[in-house]
Amino acid sequence: MRLDKYLKISRIIKRRTVANEACDAGRVLVNDKVERASYAVKVGDVIEVQLGAKPLKVEVVSINEYAKKEEAPLMYKVLQ
Repeated sequence: MRLDKYLKISRIIKRRTVANEACDAGRVLVNDKVERASYAVKVGDVIEVQLGAKPLKVEVVSINEYAKKEEAPLMYKVLQ
């Protein structure tokens, strides 16, 4: 699954266009490396999103094509 789509479905970022723009601006790191929106997310990847005052660092636990509001937080584990 694409990085921008994963960020949207897991509800880390509210909209896919915002996720895409964050990736283009270099605000999204995967395994401590700036990645493009087209990066293929894998289980075990560590994603760091630098939006707002405090960066959010999460580890990918599962990848689902669709997720309800209650299931979205189960797709990742917050680090730090």
